[in-house]
Amino acid sequence: MKPVILVVEDETALVRLLRYNLDKEGFEVLEATDGEEALLILSERRIDLVLLDWMLPSVSGIEICRQIRRRNETRNLPVIMLTARGEEGDRIRGLNAGADDYIPKPFSYDELMARIHAVLRRIRPALTEEKLNFADLEMNVATHRVTRDREALRLGPTEFRLLRFLMEHPRRVFDRNQLIDAVWGHDIYVDARTVDVHIRRLRKALNGEGKPDLIRTVRSAGYALDAPEMA
Repeated sequence: MKPVILVVEDETALVRLLRYNLDKEGFEVLEATDGEEALLILSERRIDLVLLDWMLPSVSGIEICRQIRRRNETRNLPVIMLTARGEEGDRIRGLNAGADDYIPKPFSYDELMARIHAVLRRIRPALTEEKLNFADLEMNVATHRVTRDREALRLGPTEFRLLRFLMEHPRRVFDRNQLIDAVWGHDIYVDARTVDVHIRRLRKALNGEGKPDLIRTVRSAGYALDAPEMA
């Protein structure tokens, strides 16, 4: 699954250039031209990083950043601010609002890509690693090999994608619609009960021989990858 970057920028030409460069780096790109649209997308889609302009119609980038940090579901979301306001005071204000990095315009695209990868490595290392680990689970993304306590597990392709997503977001609860969006894609219709079927299959594959259940069901909320001692 490609990391998803939300570009919040009202300059059409800049958005096109950002999309071109981000596409080349293997990211999925979503766009918002104002603050209200950005907040709507953040409430509906799984986002891995936000590129955020300061000066926006309706809601400023600073206010969007503050709202991202106030919401439980986005408080750890990486945010890089892109702005023509390059004074030290502006930079401090942006960082104090919760931005993880601050890049004044004009900027080098090579530097921007390096900053994006650096932020993702620091905050979401699972997006840049070939191996994911949680408790006694290990997943090799490149070879599609999954082991638990060093014993190989057999997973179907959907169960593999589902487990990968949960391992990239350990201990975070996702409802069925969020899992459908992440695993099947937001343009494909999947009945919510299908998620339950694949969760049961994944549980059966993971929890053999009396091993503790690593998938936590949260009533009326969804599912999370969560070791029993952490639950």
